[in-house]
Amino acid sequence: MQEKATVFIVDDDQAIRDSLSRLMDSIGLATETFADAQAFLDNYDNEKPGCLLLDIRMPGMGGMELQQELSARNISIPIIIISAHGSVEQAVQAMKTGAVDFIRKPYDGGVLLDRVKHALELDADLRQKDAQRAEVASRINLLTPRETEVMKLLAAGKYPKEIAFELGLSRKTVDVHRSHIMMKMQADSAIELAQMLQTQE
Repeated sequence: MQEKATVFIVDDDQAIRDSLSRLMDSIGLATETFADAQAFLDNYDNEKPGCLLLDIRMPGMGGMELQQELSARNISIPIIIISAHGSVEQAVQAMKTGAVDFIRKPYDGGVLLDRVKHALELDADLRQKDAQRAEVASRINLLTPRETEVMKLLAAGKYPKEIAFELGLSRKTVDVHRSHIMMKMQADSAIELAQMLQTQE
């Protein structure tokens, strides 16, 4: 069962944190609040689904710096920037760094909730794709080097006869490899193999 999503709130203003937390609670969303970026980094568990509501101007590490740090750590949590001071340039930079939205304070509660729901849907989708990618990778690890070679050619649309010629194998040997590959990869066709390999790109 998937863990309930959490809205992480990072803002140095206690009143803003409380206000955002109450707003999220109004539709049953769990929240965790942090007064600064470092506290968030120290406590954040990347395994927990959710999204991040982030202020730009804070003592110490600012919102943009936190974005860059998360990117450097390969953490792809959807981020919504909420700021009273954001410029167009900052908004553009935030989106380039991976933010999914940029909202000016004072914000409209209904609009923000819609953006949060969208961010949580993005996070769920990303996590599902990551899980699929990891599952396919674990299946590929079961293959021998020769089976991996044959699989790639099958996924590229080559017929067993062509693969046999290209690799200097007998058609019967290729058929045996193909049978093992389909079983280990839990695939029914070369098209399905190709789709699986696309998740690894």
